[in-house]
Amino acid sequence: MMKKLQELGKALMQPVAILPVAALLMGIGYWIDPTGWGAGSPIAAFFIKAGDSVLGNLGILFAVGVSYGISEDKNGSAALSGLVAFLVVTTLLSADAISQFRGIAVETLPVAQGWGAINNKNVFLGIISGIVSAKTYNKFHKVELPQAFAFFSGRRLAPIMTALFMLIVSFILYFVWPFIYSALVAFGTSIQKLGPAGAGIYGFFNRLLIPTGLHHALNSVFWFDIAGINDIGKFLGGAKSIADGTGIKGVTGMYQAGFFPIMMFGLPGAALAMYKNAKPEKKTITKSLMIAGMVASFTTGVTEPIEFAFMFLAPGLYLLHAVLTGISVAIAASLHWTAGFGFSAGLIDFVLSLRNPLANKPYMLLLLGVVFFFIYYFSFSFAIKTFNIKTPGREDDTEETEVKIEPNNFTKKSEIIIEGLGGIDNISSIDYCATRLRTEIKDAGIVDDSKIKSAGILGLIKPSEKNVQVIIGPKVQFVYDEVKRITGK
Repeated sequence: MMKKLQELGKALMQPVAILPVAALLMGIGYWIDPTGWGAGSPIAAFFIKAGDSVLGNLGILFAVGVSYGISEDKNGSAALSGLVAFLVVTTLLSADAISQFRGIAVETLPVAQGWGAINNKNVFLGIISGIVSAKTYNKFHKVELPQAFAFFSGRRLAPIMTALFMLIVSFILYFVWPFIYSALVAFGTSIQKLGPAGAGIYGFFNRLLIPTGLHHALNSVFWFDIAGINDIGKFLGGAKSIADGTGIKGVTGMYQAGFFPIMMFGLPGAALAMYKNAKPEKKTITKSLMIAGMVASFTTGVTEPIEFAFMFLAPGLYLLHAVLTGISVAIAASLHWTAGFGFSAGLIDFVLSLRNPLANKPYMLLLLGVVFFFIYYFSFSFAIKTFNIKTPGREDDTEETEVKIEPNNFTKKSEIIIEGLGGIDNISSIDYCATRLRTEIKDAGIVDDSKIKSAGILGLIKPSEKNVQVIIGPKVQFVYDEVKRITGK
C-alpha cells in the first residue's frame, strides 16, 4: 500500500511542477497591473491569461500527469487515456448534463450537491481519472485483438477501454459525488471555522504527510477549488477576487502565508545547525549539501533536499519541524499577515505577491522568518547534540569514503549507486520522484549502503526489505536517466 501511495505522490509531481510557470506569468501580470486584473493594461492581461491557462485547467493537468506517471512505460497513449477519462466524467457530470438527465433547469440544481464544481479545475476528479486511466492502460496496452479488429490493439485499445470504464465510474459518481463533495466541504469548513488554529492544524499535517506524498491531496482541499476554499486561486485573483467578494484582505492567503517564514528562514536555520554539528572531517561534504538545500528552499520553496536529509534519520526532528510549521501558519493567520504563491513559499513567489492587493503586511512575514531561523537553529542544535542524532555529517564512519565526482558527472555517480545496489542483476525496477531514485531489489543482503553513500548522495531510505530509495536531490532525473541507460531496465 505504501508503494502505491508513493507512486501516486510521485505522479502528482508531474502537474505540480507546471505551477511555477503559471505563478510567474500571473505574478508578472499583477506586478504590471495590480488593481485592474489586466483591465488597465493589455500586456498585463496577456500574462495573467497565460498563467490562468494553466491554473484554470488543473483538473486536466492532474488527469494527464497522474495517468502518465503511474503508467508502466510512460507512453503518450497513457497521457491520452487520462485526458479521455477526464473529458468523459466531467462531461457526463457537468451541471448541464445533470439538468438534462433530471429534466430540470440548471438553475434549480441543489448547490449543496456540488455539480457546479465539476469543471476543468477539479483536481479531485483529475486524480481519479488519472488513476483509472493508468490502471486501464497498464492492463490493456499489450492486448492483441482478433485480426478483424487488429487496428485497435495495443496502445490504441487503452483510451477506448478507459472511456468504457469511465462510463461506469461516472454512473457511480452520479450517486456518490454529492456525498463526496459534502464531506470535503464539511472537512474544509470545520477547519475554516477554527480560524488561525485550523490554519495551524493544516500547516502541521501539510508537512507531516510529505513522506507519503499525500500532502498533495490535503493541499487540494485548501489551496484549490475542491471544497470551495481555493486559497491560491482567490489570492492570485487579486483585485478581481476583492471585487466579486471571494477575496478578503488579511484572510485570503491564510493557508499559504505562514509557510514563507519556514521555507525561506526556518529550514535554512535547520540546515545550518546540521552543518555546524557535523564531524570536522565531514564538514566540507555536509556544507555543499546544506548550501544547495538552503538556496533551493530560500529562493524557490523547494524543501525536499533539506527535509529528506533528516526526515528518516531523525523522525523526532521532523515531527518538531511539522509542529513549528503549524505554529508559523497559525501565527501569520492570527495576525492577518498574508502573502501567496503559485508554487511554493520561496523568495520568488514572495516578491511576485508584493503588489497583489490581497497581500497584507507581507514584510512582517520576513520578521517572523528571522525569529524562526533562530528557533530552528537552536532547537535543532540542541536536539542533535543532546540525543546524538545521526544527521548528515554525523553518520558512523564506514570503510567506504566518498568518491570525488564532478557535480554533473551523473554517469560515475550512477555506476557507484548500481554497484552499491548489488549490481544490475539485483535491481528489479527503477523509478524516481521529486528528489529520490526509487529502486526495487531482489536480495537486500548484498546491498552495500556505504558504497551507495560514497557517491555523495543526500541519504538512503529503506521503506521495506525489497525497496531502496536513494535521495539525490532536484537533479534526480539525470541520475535516473543514466541508471536506466546502464541497466537497460
